[in-house]
Formats: sequence, C-alpha cells, structure tokens
Amino acid sequence: MTTLSVLDLSPILEGSDAAQSFRNTLDLARHAEKLGYRRFWLAEHHSMPGIASAATSVVIAHVAGGTSTIRVGAGGIMLPNHSPLVIAEQFGTLASLFPGRIDLGLGRAPGSDMATARALRRNLASDADQFPQDVVELMHYFEQPEPGQQVQAVPGSGLDVPIWILGSSLFGAQLAAALGLPFAFASHFAPAMMMQAISLYRARFKASERLQQPYVMLGFNVFAAESDDEGRYLATSMQQAFVNLRTGRPSKLQPPVKGYEAHLSPPQKEMLDQVLSCSAIGAPQTVRRQMQDFVDRTGADELMITAQIFDHHARLRSYEIAAQVRDAA
Repeated sequence: MTTLSVLDLSPILEGSDAAQSFRNTLDLARHAEKLGYRRFWLAEHHSMPGIASAATSVVIAHVAGGTSTIRVGAGGIMLPNHSPLVIAEQFGTLASLFPGRIDLGLGRAPGSDMATARALRRNLASDADQFPQDVVELMHYFEQPEPGQQVQAVPGSGLDVPIWILGSSLFGAQLAAALGLPFAFASHFAPAMMMQAISLYRARFKASERLQQPYVMLGFNVFAAESDDEGRYLATSMQQAFVNLRTGRPSKLQPPVKGYEAHLSPPQKEMLDQVLSCSAIGAPQTVRRQMQDFVDRTGADELMITAQIFDHHARLRSYEIAAQVRDAA
C-alpha cells in the first residue's frame, strides 16, 4: 500500500492526567516500532486540556529514549513560537543523543489561540509571515559553520536533521516546493485544500541537496476495530473533541458515546463530515478499502496515521489492524 507512520498528540483522557498520557505514548511508540511503522511524531499544542505534548522536544526525547529503531520527531514545531536558534539547539541535542532517528517538521500556526500565543511569546512581534525566512535561518544552523560565523547552534551545526514543511493550505506546499523539502499535509483535520496543495507541491518542486524528488506525507485518521459498528463507536471520542473545540469548549478526550451523531445539529454533522473526510473507520476489510482508496486518489508516499481513541488497548489494536491491512495490500 504505502509507508505508514504515527502521529500522536499524547491525549489526556477524561479522568486521567498527563503522566498517564506519557506512559501511553511510550507504550504506543514501542507497539508501532514492533509493527514496522516508519516514524512516530508528536505535535506542539498549547493550553489544550486534552493534549499533553506541549513541550514537544522533551516528549520526543522520552519516546526516543524508550525505543530503538523507529524515527521520532515533531509534527510539528510551530516555529513562530520559537527562535530558530533555540529549535536548532534542541533538535541538534536530540540528533546527538539519538543519531539517525530524529525528524523536524515545521509549521507556522500558533498551535493555540491568540491569548496563549501572546503568553508564549510575550508579544506577537514574531510574525508568522516571517516563517519562510525563519525556516531558512534554521536550516543554516544545521550546516557546517562558515569561517568567522559568530552565532552557531551547539549542538546542531553539521548535523543531518531531516526537515519537513507542514501545512493545511497552499502556503506550506509552495514553501516546501521552493526549498526542496518533503511536505506533510494536515488532511486528518483540515482536508479542504489537500488535492490542490499536493498538485501545487509536485508541480513546483525544485530538487535540493536534501531531497531530489517530491515526497508527500498525508495525515489520515484510522479507527479500526473488529466491526464497522465498533469502529464508528470508537471514533465518537474524536468527534466530541472537534465539536467541543469548535464551540469554544476544548476538553480532555472523552469516552465514546453510542449514537453520538444523532444528538448533533445539522451544522455540527456537516462540520464533522468535512473534518473527518480523510479517515478509515470500521472493520479490517473496511479500513483496508478506505486506506487504499485514499492512497490511490492522492498518490501519497506516506500516511501519518492518527487515532484519537479513548481506550488505550483499543487504540493499540487500531494501529495493529492498520499495519495488518498495509501488509496484506
């Protein structure tokens, strides 16, 4: 079928806490490593009651230290929240500790609301429109230092840390193409411009020292279980998360609810249909068909599978089924 990887938000469950989320994250990473997933990424979000991966580089170190072969990285670091030098040092440190296993995905969204963004940065002078220049500056820190270069990333200079551009619009696609970098699209929650972005990226891609051919990774939700009904039941936790977020009530990840969609308003149902259009939900044979149809339609080089499932064992099983249908394709 195609290469599979994992995107984990280290969800904080209703009735639980971040400490348990981190234990679950490491357990999932070890599970994914055994199943042959290529990489395990964590995302930067702030002031979100249901997401524990705010200190993303710290959690990456936790996961990389508890695994041995799977690539571990950020999907992504929201660069406007940080100076490029700090991120170069952080990921230079990670690459030094875990050589050949660290990825750095970069996005320009705040990963939060504006009040939280202001608290992170103290002011909003770090403009998201400066994102391309910040990416180029960050890439420069990973190069060998030039004679007389005053500011260097130590560690970081001279290290081969793969950099990805993340996006949910045409902006990221254009930047990734111009810089000759791999492109990861957030189709798992913002699929509206996916096909346009893929087409633009491939058409405008310029080969670079880092990448000779365009490479597309797409976010994809999988809620796999023993039956279609059970898969749909498991997916209601994520549905609740999106409804709560879009109505200004972000929450911890809630237990699944039977018949949840029956209680939603038509606009809420329409929103969920759009948000979760890039998903495979159901029994193994259903998931296999939906995953293959998605790959055939998009030509994705890699799928970044995410599964916001409340029950940890059901979550492990969902990733297991996804790997099995990949191997059977």
